[in-house]
Amino acid sequence: MTRVRNVLGLIAAIIILLSSGAHSFLGWKALGAQLAATNAPGDLVNGLRIGWQFGGAAMLGFGLIVAMIFVHRLRGDGVPTFFALIVGVLYVAFGAWALVVSDFEPFFAIFIVPGVMLLFAAWPR
Repeated sequence: MTRVRNVLGLIAAIIILLSSGAHSFLGWKALGAQLAATNAPGDLVNGLRIGWQFGGAAMLGFGLIVAMIFVHRLRGDGVPTFFALIVGVLYVAFGAWALVVSDFEPFFAIFIVPGVMLLFAAWPR
């Protein structure tokens, strides 16, 4: 069971890593184009871009931390899962909030799915 949980944690990390790239590159490209069509002020667009790119960088960092935890655990190292658990809680909480404020746009499952996977993988026995 422990190996299954560690593999599940690593899969969640890979999902987070892939979504960080999609968020930073594809997501901003689409959002930037929509903002350009509205003639939004440059300061507003730049501020949104900075926050958006920070979100992608944070996702990359979370994914790398979680990946390293579960890679070490798969190698047999006694690495604690506490930080992966924090990432899982944040992903589920943010995903749930985003679902509510977006009138239940299913896209935000992209946060809930890896978050739940991490909760299962990192939850103490």
